[in-house]
Amino acid sequence: MTKLNESVTYEGGCHCGAVRFRVIVDKHEAIDCNCSICRKKGFLHLIVPPEQFTLLSGTDILTRYTFNTHTAKHTFCSICGIHSFYRPRSHPHNIALNIRCIDGDVLSRFRIVPFDGANWEENIHQLRD
Repeated sequence: MTKLNESVTYEGGCHCGAVRFRVIVDKHEAIDCNCSICRKKGFLHLIVPPEQFTLLSGTDILTRYTFNTHTAKHTFCSICGIHSFYRPRSHPHNIALNIRCIDGDVLSRFRIVPFDGANWEENIHQLRD
């Protein structure tokens, strides 16, 4: 069994396999945000520094979407449409991976923390503390 703070390397990607990544996870904790886009995508955020993330393939396949403040850089596979990772507004110098896009059945290894992103301005301090 994986401990919450045990360093583990995972691989994952989009549905069609065109986008593949590797990530080193030091803290098995993901954020379940209820903002409009995360709720619709079912994104469970694993936020990691860029040096712990490697895009293995698919750079030329990725498409970007931004809205509102245009700080978050939402990337998705232009073939299958899956959003496996992006640059989040809350941590714009980091990468947020969707733990649902990690290979295998790993969801039970993560502690899921709810975040009220629907009221982002009032709650962002919880993620930055």
